[in-house]
Amino acid sequence: MVETNLILLGPPGAGKGTQAERLQADFALAHISTGDMLRAQVAQGTELGREAQKYMNAGELVPDEVILGMIGQRIGEQDAREGFLLDGFPRNTSQADALAATLADSGRRLTGVLLIDVPDEVLVRRLAGRRVCVKSGHVYHVEFDPPKREDVCDQDGSRLIQRDDDREETIRRRLEVYARQTAPLIDYYEGAGLLRRFDGQRNPNEVHDHIRATVATLRLEDEL
Repeated sequence: MVETNLILLGPPGAGKGTQAERLQADFALAHISTGDMLRAQVAQGTELGREAQKYMNAGELVPDEVILGMIGQRIGEQDAREGFLLDGFPRNTSQADALAATLADSGRRLTGVLLIDVPDEVLVRRLAGRRVCVKSGHVYHVEFDPPKREDVCDQDGSRLIQRDDDREETIRRRLEVYARQTAPLIDYYEGAGLLRRFDGQRNPNEVHDHIRATVATLRLEDEL
């Protein structure tokens, strides 16, 4: 079986989490979320986890070499032998260069980079409309999935709130960071012939069908 190694790319709110879960099930890929991986290494008290904890305790970003060390270990685990789906890394072109070197050291390479593309104004509309139940965490949307009574959870009658992360000013700041730091990866991977684009404004099922067909084609091309 040819291994399938993918990066999932896209702005906050593009639906990467939803598509990652489905692709993981479709192709038996290890879903490697760098945030989850970092927390797991810290909780397990591994050498890299202890190194990362020092930076986190000091309020500093964990250096790229520590993250790459964790990724190198993770892709060597049994569930990642036939492929992985990397989510949350790289975030800039220098990290992309370092990731390519890490994969090459392991005798591996990327199969493709999947970009879920959504305009900023659509993302703001999606994210700023979310409301969350303070008791059970049920999620609503004021436009697309509103509660029966405004600001009241249908399930348990608790109050619905807008999280700080979902406020328009916060969303726009996150999108500015993405445009400045991460969006250059689009040209980077397009130049390498690895980028595949998907319209994230479409229904999530349609997006999934398109991505699944594209990944199946990439796998077939690698086998030929």
